[in-house]
Amino acid sequence: MKKISIMIPCFNEEENIVQIGEACESIIKEKLSNYDYEICYVDNASTDRTRSLIEEVCANNKKHKAIFNITNFGQFNSPFHGICSLDGDCVIPVCADFQDPVEMIPVFVHEWENGHKIVSGVKSSSKENGFIYLLRSIYYKLIKGMSSVKMIEHFTGFGLYDHSFVKLLRELNDPMPFIRGIVAEYGEGFNLKIVEYEQPERRAGKTHNNFYTLYDAAMLSFTSYTKVGLRLMTWLGFLIGATDVIVAIVYLVLKLTHWNDFNAGSAPMVIGVFLLGAVQLVFMGLIGEYILNINSRTINRPIVVEERRINWDEE
Repeated sequence: MKKISIMIPCFNEEENIVQIGEACESIIKEKLSNYDYEICYVDNASTDRTRSLIEEVCANNKKHKAIFNITNFGQFNSPFHGICSLDGDCVIPVCADFQDPVEMIPVFVHEWENGHKIVSGVKSSSKENGFIYLLRSIYYKLIKGMSSVKMIEHFTGFGLYDHSFVKLLRELNDPMPFIRGIVAEYGEGFNLKIVEYEQPERRAGKTHNNFYTLYDAAMLSFTSYTKVGLRLMTWLGFLIGATDVIVAIVYLVLKLTHWNDFNAGSAPMVIGVFLLGAVQLVFMGLIGEYILNINSRTINRPIVVEERRINWDEE
């Protein structure tokens, strides 16, 4: 009997954590009764009642297990570690807030049985804030256009991963894993299948995504899978330099031909200095992002550090 591993990453999800586990278990028993299963909660150091609720669920049902991290390792490392820790024939990560519809699990499994070792859920539409969805769309278009890898638009990591792909993830030894980029990079070799769905609203509680987390995701993908940022600095440098030379020649000619009438003033100089300073600061920050990425990889800290596990000893 094949085994399906459901991985639920969570952080402060006391309003949803029990319900999402029940929903996943219910859909498997109803639509996938010929499969064995396990449901693993990966908690990123929650500060509310999430952990105690997970402990209660695991105590009552050995099919449910948990990994508790000692601190919050972010929105990428913790789920990646959870995927790599599971040993099912396939692994399906599901967000705890119900924005990954559990009704898609049987659809993913059906495509998996048809030979697709990676099944990626892609949002065709979303009931989230329209402005946020627009910003995400712009981001995906930009990163797709700039990346040397064919990135998947509106793919958040929700999908199904065959055990052979999970084995690859373990072997990558990447201290800063970006699952969306990894799937895009290696997906064709695993017969990638894209399945569209409409993203529902968050069931309860407040989202933990904010400008910083979204910016962090954008910079990780940008510095990991594009070269455009660094090359844009060179191109823009040449462009500004050429423009400065042209302006200088024009000013020189005007001054020589209209010596007494032409007064250049200090405004162009001030504007030029501030423009150049702004460009330099922006690109210094961009270089810093690349250096931060390199630094984090060379330090090679563990992806996460676990505090403890529940219901793993029985295996």
